Amino acid sequence: MNEDLRLHSPAAERNREPILQVLRRVLPDSGGLLLEIASGTGQHAAYLGEALPRWRWQPSDAEARSLPSIAAWCEGLPNVLPPLRLDVTAPRWDGVPAEADALFCANLLHIAPWACCAGLMQGAARHLRPGAPLLLYGPFIREGVPTAPSNLAFDADLRARDPAWGLRRLEDVADTARAAGLGWCETVAMPANNLLVVFERARSAPGSSTPG
Repeated sequence: MNEDLRLHSPAAERNREPILQVLRRVLPDSGGLLLEIASGTGQHAAYLGEALPRWRWQPSDAEARSLPSIAAWCEGLPNVLPPLRLDVTAPRWDGVPAEADALFCANLLHIAPWACCAGLMQGAARHLRPGAPLLLYGPFIREGVPTAPSNLAFDADLRARDPAWGLRRLEDVADTARAAGLGWCETVAMPANNLLVVFERARSAPGSSTPG
């Protein structure tokens, strides 16, 4: 493993095990192809891919500089495919398999323009097979639920760095998912005031999209 190419995220190190526990419960034991959006450093792809050997893991990221790090972290893992460069706002996701059995995305929407949410949901609807899950991890603001002071401070810091960034209202994300044909399934509370939200590509008509 070429450690010189590996970027490191302390947050990815901390949250990988709680995420794995949810994935083990939600994903079928039979395995399949999982597309990861915004793989970042590649730590999630390496840890989760190794822990779920029946799943072929396709990492991707919009930043070309991330791809060598992802490849270095995942070196030697036979079920993790070479990373793809992927902009979720593109009308077509070139190079992405036509049909995936699951899609996983961590910590993207709050550090990207809002257009990325629509792009993510529309792309998931195009590439997920009917009934397949989209697992979306990160911090959110929820209607009627007090936002943790740490998340409020994080939101203010993000918006100061880029006005297009910031924590998203989960209800707005769910509405965008529903418009693309993805129904909400469940919301799982995670450590450090994060959530893991599970959507599903509609089997026929779009499903319910009321997060709880």
